[in-house]
Amino acid sequence: MRIDQYLKIARLVKRRPVSKALADQQRVLINGKAAKPAADVKVGDAVDLYFGHRHLKVKVLELADSIKKAQSMTLYEILIDERIYPETPQTP
Repeated sequence: MRIDQYLKIARLVKRRPVSKALADQQRVLINGKAAKPAADVKVGDAVDLYFGHRHLKVKVLELADSIKKAQSMTLYEILIDERIYPETPQTP
């Protein structure tokens, strides 16, 4: 399954064009490597997402072509969900 489609079905992003844009900006990593929107994702893969000041890492548990909203969290397991703070310049 394509990574941009998986992110939309799992409801990690709201729309597929948003997931495509994230992948085009190299903000989506599959197993530590930058992923293009058409990159294949498989069960067991670790997917890193970077949205602004947030880093989300999930493990793919299941693939589905369509799923109800209430069941979307069964497709992945959250490994890391953290805020990323920009580094502030140090003044001497």
